[in-house]
Amino acid sequence: MAEKVDILGVNVSRLDLEETIERMSSAIDHKERLRIAVTPVNCLLWARKNPSLRHIYNTADIVAADGVPVVWASRLCGYTINGRVTGLDLLPRFAETAAQKGYSFFFLGAAAGVAELLAAGLMKKNPGLKIAGTYSPPYAESFSLEENDKMIELINDSGADVLWVSLTAPKQDFWIAEHFARLQTKIAVGVGAAFDVVAGKVPRAPVWMQRSGFEWFFRLMQEPGRLASRYLIEAPVFFPLILKQAIQTRFSKHVRKEG
Repeated sequence: MAEKVDILGVNVSRLDLEETIERMSSAIDHKERLRIAVTPVNCLLWARKNPSLRHIYNTADIVAADGVPVVWASRLCGYTINGRVTGLDLLPRFAETAAQKGYSFFFLGAAAGVAELLAAGLMKKNPGLKIAGTYSPPYAESFSLEENDKMIELINDSGADVLWVSLTAPKQDFWIAEHFARLQTKIAVGVGAAFDVVAGKVPRAPVWMQRSGFEWFFRLMQEPGRLASRYLIEAPVFFPLILKQAIQTRFSKHVRKEG
């Protein structure tokens, strides 16, 4: 069975949350390296039009399905994704595993003070969790060579096993891919706004909205100015494109069968 499913040209992993956690643990235990991208609908749509971003996702070790709509789309595309994997779930759940197994974290990104608040909260909930370091870079569309060198040095000197990056997508995905070869962490994963939510700075949608695929609406109500274009203009084209892909795939299979 295929490990990934093609969704609009991006090979999305079929792993659910627990399977992703097991894969991450195995990588650390066996001294392997993983580059992980967490991809919601808007990232898949951006990658469809951006070959560089699509290449970053298609060369990542794990491309997690961030959102119920991505799981729904996989069913139409031929191979069902076992479950969604959001940064909001992955970070706190893997913190539990890390506390038990002695893995260490480095938090890169978010506003000043957020990573420290996140670290304190996670260590309180997970006694024994090792936070090797945190750093909030100055806001910039792109970082200078000096700033990149500084961040990489801080991360490597910390000796962390897992680098969590909160620079918003796809900026964080570009940054990780560009510098992954220089990083010494076993795992690097971009988790978008997860720092703010897991730290308690921003509330999360009720569980029923998470499970029913309406978490996006809760986020839209929180930040209408920033997210209106993403959710009301870009996202609605997702399922028509998925239906087109599904029809083309079925037609191709039929032609090959008839031939």
